[in-house]
Amino acid sequence: MKTTEMLSEDNQNGAGLSKSKGSRIGFDSTQWRAVKKFIMLTSNQNVPVFLIDPLILELINKNFEQVKNTSQGSISQCTFFCVPRDFTAFALQYHLWKNEEGWFRIAENMGFQCLKIESKDPRLDGIDSLSGTEIPLHYICKLAAHAIHLVVFHERSGNYLWHGHLRLKEHIDRKFVPFRKLQFGRYPGAFDRPELQQVTVDGLEVLIPKDPMHFVEEVPHSRFIECRYKEARAFFQQYLDDNTVEAMAFRKSAKELLQLAAKTLNKLGVPFWLSSGTCLGWYRQCNIIPYSKDVDLGIFIQDYKSDIILAFQDAGLPLKHKFGKVEDSLELSFQGKDDVKLDIFFFYEETDHMWNGGTQAKTGKKFKYLFPKFTLCWTEFVDMKVHVPCETLEYIEANYVAHVCNTSSLRGQGGGSLEARSSRPAWPT
Repeated sequence: MKTTEMLSEDNQNGAGLSKSKGSRIGFDSTQWRAVKKFIMLTSNQNVPVFLIDPLILELINKNFEQVKNTSQGSISQCTFFCVPRDFTAFALQYHLWKNEEGWFRIAENMGFQCLKIESKDPRLDGIDSLSGTEIPLHYICKLAAHAIHLVVFHERSGNYLWHGHLRLKEHIDRKFVPFRKLQFGRYPGAFDRPELQQVTVDGLEVLIPKDPMHFVEEVPHSRFIECRYKEARAFFQQYLDDNTVEAMAFRKSAKELLQLAAKTLNKLGVPFWLSSGTCLGWYRQCNIIPYSKDVDLGIFIQDYKSDIILAFQDAGLPLKHKFGKVEDSLELSFQGKDDVKLDIFFFYEETDHMWNGGTQAKTGKKFKYLFPKFTLCWTEFVDMKVHVPCETLEYIEANYVAHVCNTSSLRGQGGGSLEARSSRPAWPT
């Protein structure tokens, strides 16, 4: 293997690039040269990077048979890395990176201009003495007119990968690269941990996700929001947390029920989010409300599947109640262990709002509860990667707002359980 100095000298002189590849179409492009040099650098330094660029992964997926059947050096045309663009995106898992500072220095010795973006580690925000510890989030390494965007993924509880927001500090040159064109870093993101495979792309050996399109499809839905640790601490300074044996036992049972529900719905391919009291517990205190007596989830009605009830029954959760119909006000309730209930509310979309239905068990009277339109973000809750409404406060207010209930539920006096729903403004259907 060549030494770093030899690699640097070869590439500065163009050896190994224009001589061996220049006769083939596109192999003298700025993009391909930058990617080749970056891969050479990371391979030499044993930095385990993998390709996450959505455009290139999509092209690879469309031509996967061609990529699989291509050995290094057997191609005559640059198909993927020569598409004119400003950036190519790679990622690495930070816990596998052994020599960050040395790599950074060698990259600059090889001709890259590198920018490091770091910020405090949100995983430590719940620990006063450790909050503020900074971690690397993004590297941008520019060579001539092309830049490599290296997204640093960090492990989170729940066996998923997280990347941070690319937030420019005051001293950073805003004209270093066209930051607005970056596809990663506009907001924090969360991804399933991808299984990787090695392929040869345009004569270069790279690692890519084994299922490229699954990763590509995750990108536009990857936005992540943190639990409000600071506000949760303030809440518990005003309202002492319930750490009785009963409260701890309920939280344990509720967490197990949520894990089982998530496993069941994920197996069905049905997306869901934390709703009602479970969502309030995440937003207000970063935990399950110990006196809520149930776990509440929301599902868009278009994601309903006819075998959902059978799937929960097979998972050991018998159906307790079924209210409404699929076309109007569907609501399901399943019985978990230790008298903990799972309530699933189905949401319907209208032109300018969303709604779910409610039925009084004793009278059969139906209600319609209105919500402003919302989107879904990932978050971490009881060591799980789960969805919550991105517009969380507006969602919770719509769920609980009504006279005194609005103030008491959000500030700690109300229950946040299903019973509190009867205090919401209701419109008989």
